Amino acid sequence: MSYIAIPISETEPTHADEREPTTLHANLVALIRELVIEGDLEPGAKVPERILCERFNVSRTPLREALKTLASEGWLEILPHKGARVTRLSEEDVDQMFPIMGALEALSGELACANLSEEQFAEIRAIHYQMVLHYTRRELAPYFQINQLIHEKILAAAANPLLVQMYQTLSGRIRRARYVANMSEDRWEQAIEEHEEMLSALAARDGQSLADVLRRHLSNKCETVKAHLRQESAA
Repeated sequence: MSYIAIPISETEPTHADEREPTTLHANLVALIRELVIEGDLEPGAKVPERILCERFNVSRTPLREALKTLASEGWLEILPHKGARVTRLSEEDVDQMFPIMGALEALSGELACANLSEEQFAEIRAIHYQMVLHYTRRELAPYFQINQLIHEKILAAAANPLLVQMYQTLSGRIRRARYVANMSEDRWEQAIEEHEEMLSALAARDGQSLADVLRRHLSNKCETVKAHLRQESAA
């Protein structure tokens, strides 16, 4: 395991510990989560606490509380007396999690089509075209953020709080895997085509079609992720 060299940003806010504790905690969790998603903190790498404290201008206490939260979400592992490291997914993990995630997304699609308002559909459609723009420009990070927002909007339209809770519990663990799947150009193009199908199914309020494409979307991504993990292992 090695520390990741993360440059200290000169644009981070000063005196971060003086912010409201809840806001500080939420911000730290979000910032470190993005470092994991985008690969600045790689799978298996030890979290460089001193560097992160300097980068975000915080003390060790709020940083470690953020790391505990990320560990509870599956992003990190806390090592007794050794700090934290980024969780490394195995092919077995992927095989177990993606079918469950696909089933949850399929159900969210069926429920969304039954409950979706015109305003919600218009919002998803607008976000979809924004995502396509990022794809044409090959802007992976913003593309991925918008991509995830579409899935979240479909989930919200399902109007089932328990489903949302179950989804969020699992989604954190595979979000990094979903990100790396789009690094394959072939998979990225295929994902766009699948999102076009999703939008068409939403427009028609065809719950079964949307459920089918969402399940297939996750299944295809699963295979790409496993291929990526095999490449990482070989490297």
